[in-house]
Order: sequence, then structure tokens, then C-alpha cells
Amino acid sequence: MAKTNPITFLQQVRTEVGKVVWPTRREVLLTTIMVFIMAALTATFFSLVDLGIRAGLRAILG
Repeated sequence: MAKTNPITFLQQVRTEVGKVVWPTRREVLLTTIMVFIMAALTATFFSLVDLGIRAGLRAILG
């Protein structure tokens, strides 16, 4: 593996960071809202499944 000069390395890093396409504020906001909505839906779904299993077990055991 070839060794790279630290200055060359920093130049390459700067070049690569310049190629990054950063999301806009709107994109970040929309994806954040979507994550919160999906988390709430998932929590609701698993809560309902838990209630169903609990009711089933109480019916069987109680």
C-alpha cells in the first residue's frame, strides 16, 4: 500500500467533500417528519399487537 503525503491526503479529502450533494433544509425537514410518522405508526401497531396477545393469553389462562 502506497503512503500518501499528509498534504496530498487533505487535498483529496477536500476534493471528495466538494462532491457531496448536501440535502436542502426542506428535504431534511420532510424526511424527519416522515421518520416521526413511521415511528408513531410502528409503535401503534406493536401496541395493538401486544394488546391482542395479552387479551388472548388472558382468555386462555384466565
